[in-house]
Amino acid sequence: MRIQLGYTIELDVSAPMAVVAVLNVHPSRVKDLLAPDEVQISPRVQSESYLDAFGNRCLRFRAPQGVVRLSNSTLIQDSGDPDPIPWNAPQIPIEQLPPEAVQFLLASRYCEVDQLSGLAWSLFGQTPPGWPRVQAILNWVHNEVTFGYQFARSTKTALDVTVEKRGVCRDFQHLAITLCRAMHVPARYATGYLGDIRIPPVPGPMDFSAWFEVYLGGRWWTCDARHNTPRIGRVLMATGRDAADVAITTSFGLSWLKNFEVVSYEVTGDPVAHPLTSGQSCASETLTVTSIL
Repeated sequence: MRIQLGYTIELDVSAPMAVVAVLNVHPSRVKDLLAPDEVQISPRVQSESYLDAFGNRCLRFRAPQGVVRLSNSTLIQDSGDPDPIPWNAPQIPIEQLPPEAVQFLLASRYCEVDQLSGLAWSLFGQTPPGWPRVQAILNWVHNEVTFGYQFARSTKTALDVTVEKRGVCRDFQHLAITLCRAMHVPARYATGYLGDIRIPPVPGPMDFSAWFEVYLGGRWWTCDARHNTPRIGRVLMATGRDAADVAITTSFGLSWLKNFEVVSYEVTGDPVAHPLTSGQSCASETLTVTSIL
């Protein structure tokens, strides 16, 4: 199957400043692209593309004062298969994990493993290791937390979610990641496109989506505590320790998210670029970071 991808993002920039954007399809999916995947910046400025410490493709540029528009439209080939479930994937002892996976057992900005270890072991200490333990964590988070865009807060951590029991996609994933890490299962945050493909349409504007991956049986597997069911058409953009590592934009100065639109849908005929517009303001759960230096 083919999936049309695209976005329009507008930032209101208070003064000339550096911006880092993580908006490209992940390098692991580049081979599936059927059209160029290039961020268009308006006004035109020079930019530099690079891979960060997690292997994500990033774009760095100096934004002028005023409204800066980032946009893209591309096409990708997808298998059309739902997320695989690793029923028999074993949990690997910590001392046998590849070194690059060990960091995803540790606490991070939004995932307080040390503070939630007691809760994790009290809830899941008796579950069989491996996928059954991960599935138990997914079930618990999915059932305990209520979803709502009105619950979005950029400072909300996994510990906060255990108290408030409500949040958006990233909050479901942060809590599940933290519980997995506490149970010695490496877990990393993931973000990308997840359209309403072959499911009933979900009302409201689309956003980039958050999910996470666990390391079992020698590879990474997709998990989603918000939906807790295999989905079709995920397109990975970036992975990291938590949402702070994969913010769609990080501006080194004061800026505001003014307009935001994302599309991801299955193409059944001749592909036509989706007419993304920038005239409508849209609340987004996607993390943007402002760093005032």
